[in-house]
Amino acid sequence: MGVMAAVTYTRPRLATFWYYAKVELVPPTPAEIPNAIESMKKMVSDFQTGRLAQLTVKEALRNGLVATEVLMWFFIGEIIGKGGLIGYNV
Repeated sequence: MGVMAAVTYTRPRLATFWYYAKVELVPPTPAEIPNAIESMKKMVSDFQTGRLAQLTVKEALRNGLVATEVLMWFFIGEIIGKGGLIGYNV
């Protein structure tokens, strides 16, 4: 009885997860790469002109969270690549 309840509980949630995973977790298409490059160029020019000082709190928080997420994925990749938390085997 418990297994059927677990299956009944998880099936719609997994369907929702796969729906969003197919959209959000795909690599960028070749058509999206120029847009990303332009976005990066705009961000650099905003930094150089001082526009970053005029960001709203919401925008600054969102940018900080995105940067934190990217940094955490980098650290997770390093941990997986090293095979542990401490140092490399030299």
